[in-house]
Amino acid sequence: MDSNTIIIAFGANMTSTLGSPSDAIREAFKRLCVASFRPVAMSRFYRSAAYPAGSGPDFVNACGLFRASGSPTDILYLLHEIESGLGRVRHGRWMPRVIDIDLIDCGNIIHPSEVTLRHWRDLPFEEQQKATPEQLILPHPRLEDRGFVLIPMREIVPNWVHPLTGQTLEQLVEALPESQIAELSPLVADDLRE
Repeated sequence: MDSNTIIIAFGANMTSTLGSPSDAIREAFKRLCVASFRPVAMSRFYRSAAYPAGSGPDFVNACGLFRASGSPTDILYLLHEIESGLGRVRHGRWMPRVIDIDLIDCGNIIHPSEVTLRHWRDLPFEEQQKATPEQLILPHPRLEDRGFVLIPMREIVPNWVHPLTGQTLEQLVEALPESQIAELSPLVADDLRE
C-alpha cells in the first residue's frame, strides 16, 4: 500500500436524525467522498455486539479502502469533522454512538513510533478503559482485538500485513476468540456495494 491508501472502519449503534445505524454509515461514506476521499473498496455491513458486553445496542460495522492525500493527522482531523457533522458527541470510551469513523491504517506505516505503538497495544484492559492517547497511533493499536474490524477488513484488503508484527490479516482473524467471530453476522442487502 502506498502512503495515499487508507483503511477506515465505520461503526454505529444509535438511531438518529440520519436514520438507522446503517444509514449513518452510508451518510459518512457520502461525506468522505465529498471530502475528496476516493473509494477503492467497501466491505459488507456486519452486526456485532457492543463492547464491552452490555454497554449498549448492537453495532453495525464496515470497513472501507480509500485513496486520500494529506498527512495521517490531517486525515484524522477530517474524519473527526465528519463525525461531528453527523452528530457524534465524544462522552466516554465504548459508549453508544451515532457514528464512529476510525483511521485503521495509512499506507501501512507505523506512526508515531514503534515504541508508542507497542505501549498502547500492550496496555492492560483496565488502563484501556481510562487512558486515551493524545496523538494518532497507526496502525490502530487495538486492531488485533477487534473482530468487527478484522473480518470486514479481510474483504477489502485480504493480503494486508501488520507493519509491526508481520502477521497477515488471516493470522490475526484466526487468533480471534471463537466467540467474537460467532457474534459477528453480515447484514444481507444492507451495505454500499449495490
